[in-house]
Amino acid sequence: MLVKKIEDVPAAQVQMEGAKNVTVRVLFGPDDNAPTFAMRLFEIDAGGHTPFHAHPYEHEVVVLEGEVILVSQSEEVPLEIGHVALVPPDEKHNFRNPSNSRPARMLCFVPVQYQK
Repeated sequence: MLVKKIEDVPAAQVQMEGAKNVTVRVLFGPDDNAPTFAMRLFEIDAGGHTPFHAHPYEHEVVVLEGEVILVSQSEEVPLEIGHVALVPPDEKHNFRNPSNSRPARMLCFVPVQYQK
């Protein structure tokens, strides 16, 4: 068994082109011998967003704090604390924080083989 405190896991700025004011903490991943999924905590500052992108795997998201808007090519869906979302493989998407003052935090789960 492995137990951590979130604040003990270092945060790194998301370096993907198109990202703005987003950090990620890999809570569990390949370095923890997680064989199937990586658990990541994304923190999106007010007005920040992830890049508009797609990838060949699904991922699941749980909103923990604040609000985010899940954007796809066909719609924008507001998400609040307690909402969960599934983004299918190859669907272009991003997450943005519409707030002018509050950060948003969300857990994101991806297959460990794609964890960077």
